[in-house]
Amino acid sequence: MIKKIWYTALGTASLIFPSLAFAVDSGTIVPDTLPNVGIIQVIQAVIKFILIVAFIAAFIMLLIGGIRWILAGGDEKAVSSARSTITAALIGLVIVLLSFAIIKLVEAFFGVTIISGTITIPSIQDSTT
Repeated sequence: MIKKIWYTALGTASLIFPSLAFAVDSGTIVPDTLPNVGIIQVIQAVIKFILIVAFIAAFIMLLIGGIRWILAGGDEKAVSSARSTITAALIGLVIVLLSFAIIKLVEAFFGVTIISGTITIPSIQDSTT
């Protein structure tokens, strides 16, 4: 019974006290608005994210296929399954690298910025500096 009361008191306190903590001025400056990000920057970030995730996924699948081949122990069915995993992973890596090369060619020929731009990570500036 005491445990239930204790947990209820802790739950209630956790709902009440954060509002008191947010009311305290910590001396940091928090921006009122988000940075001005256009649709082009969002599309660039999405393309970069997809390329990175696809490359990492294909590389991990290549490693998994290699490990499965090593652990197959001469079983023809397991070796065939591992070989197909490695083949699919290599095809995925080639597709990712070709898409990266095509994007770079489009950037060079048309003078646009698709993935060459810098990535800016927003931060909160300290007012004491």
